[in-house]
Amino acid sequence: MRNLKRVLLAVVVLIVVLLVLAFILENQQSVSLMFFGWAGPQLAISVVIVVALLIGMLIGPILGWFMGWRRKSSKKHSY
Repeated sequence: MRNLKRVLLAVVVLIVVLLVLAFILENQQSVSLMFFGWAGPQLAISVVIVVALLIGMLIGPILGWFMGWRRKSSKKHSY
């Protein structure tokens, strides 16, 4: 049973990697983003999307930790 779980996990990871690779290879058009007057360098659209995803994956847990920490500290002060 343990080996079956490992094989299934390996297959799922392989499929995800192949999908990400196909996405990157299909989206090679260059784009330049503007944000508050600042123009970024021209990058492939897949790079922009993957970087945005990674930033979101970092910010989400940090905000979750911060909100949990605020709740815990507000419960301590409510007594």
